[in-house]
Amino acid sequence: MPSFDEVLKEAGEFGRFQKRVFFLLCQTGVTFSFLFASVVFLGQAPGNYWCRIPGAAEFSERCGWSLEEEQNFTVLPLRLGNGSSSGECERLDMAWDASVSCASPLAPFSNRSVGNLPLATCHDNWLYKQPHSSIVSEYDLVCGNAWMLDLSQAILNLGFLTGAFTLGYAADRYGRILIYLLSCLGVGICGIIVAFAPNFTVFLIFRFLQGVFGKGTWMTCYVIVTEIVGSDQRIVGIVIQIFFTLGIMILPGIAYLVPTWQGLQLAISLPNFLFLLYYWAVPESPRWLLTRKKGEKALKIMHNIAKHNGKYLSPHYSEITISNEEVSNPSFLDLVRTPRMRRNTIILMYAWFTSALIYQGLVMRLGIVGGNLYLDFFISGAVELPAALLILVTIDRIGRRLPFGISNIVAGIACLITAFLPEDIPWLKTTVATLGRLGITMAFEIVYLVNTELYPTTLRNFGVSLCSSLCDLGGIIAPFLLFRLAAIWLELPLIIFSILAAVCGLLVLLLPETKGISLPETVEDVEQLS
Repeated sequence: MPSFDEVLKEAGEFGRFQKRVFFLLCQTGVTFSFLFASVVFLGQAPGNYWCRIPGAAEFSERCGWSLEEEQNFTVLPLRLGNGSSSGECERLDMAWDASVSCASPLAPFSNRSVGNLPLATCHDNWLYKQPHSSIVSEYDLVCGNAWMLDLSQAILNLGFLTGAFTLGYAADRYGRILIYLLSCLGVGICGIIVAFAPNFTVFLIFRFLQGVFGKGTWMTCYVIVTEIVGSDQRIVGIVIQIFFTLGIMILPGIAYLVPTWQGLQLAISLPNFLFLLYYWAVPESPRWLLTRKKGEKALKIMHNIAKHNGKYLSPHYSEITISNEEVSNPSFLDLVRTPRMRRNTIILMYAWFTSALIYQGLVMRLGIVGGNLYLDFFISGAVELPAALLILVTIDRIGRRLPFGISNIVAGIACLITAFLPEDIPWLKTTVATLGRLGITMAFEIVYLVNTELYPTTLRNFGVSLCSSLCDLGGIIAPFLLFRLAAIWLELPLIIFSILAAVCGLLVLLLPETKGISLPETVEDVEQLS
């Protein structure tokens, strides 16, 4: 009986059928990037807001004031008396009632000096010029509540982490395409509920669930693509990530055109429902079917692939070699039970954690500072395109391992140099830091491909999902590590980043080279990789 790779070679390793499926699934990268980075626009700081004095709404209506007039009476005395107070987190300690005159609402304080006005901390009752422009104004995530915006992104990353474990396991047990479609449905439904959440608690709950399902769409589509192409074509996994970068570049355009956060949330969530049409266009992974003892279904799909590719399978292909490995429900122990699987798993988990931590840390450090938020965000996404192009140029010529190690080491050296460059050469400091980001972006994209190629089919989705969960853990830790260490010494985070990246660069050189090698079907195949 022929092996799956022999049948795939005759049916076409990257023919018309695979190109169509590849292009369709690439769109998932765009929508996942929307979810990943949307907090930048959903959580924009409101441009103009202030804390209302109790009774101000009724008083303004009685006096016929405009919002500007009310703001002048509320905030102007604070700015005159205390230059550091803008009226956003403090208010005059008073209440406007029927006894206060419209002509002189501040008369009760006429005998006080401007700098001696009584103040009270604002806990609620903020007024925004654009009340529905972001979740910050919608749920009062300002002043003492500002940390809750960070919580919303941490909750999303926690959802990614949960999705990596639960849906990665489910895709290996129940099938790639089933979990992909259910995840797309979940992202869409949860996204709609988030847009109309009546309070912040409901918002957080369904943002968490959107993260769970979002991770399911991203990881599963990646595995499907790598399992239906030949070993020489698995570089398509890198191209999927170019679509992630394209999504990062498209997002600011959508945010610019849609003025409210609810509209933006719907705009980035509803496209997921279109992916349900893939039920008729994207088949189950034949590799997965073989591992579940469903050879007939796998062969039927292979005949269909051959037909669409203009090829013809030989009549003696009536059966495909099925893995002799006993199929069982995957667990973490399966990833560490044998020596080489254990080594690969530990190194890959560290690589995922390091890549995410340094990537997000450098993005936040370079910041998208000042200027036009939409344009700056677009440019920050464009910086990532050269990384993917460098990978496409090098990875099939010199292999995976060397670019993987060098990109990490370059990132580490760049971080170290940036830390000790003088502040009076800002252009050089920014250039070297950008080189560090380019290096870590390459490492981030290569780890996806290498992770997929180093696990057997029976454990591939679970293994990729579990290892990549360390990416979400790195994403949760990154802002805390950056800001806490920067408070001690501004450049200290870069020193930590350089050590982490250099160690990662050396460790990944211990991984086997997978260039041109068929995807391993069993744990035994992995153990034989040198």
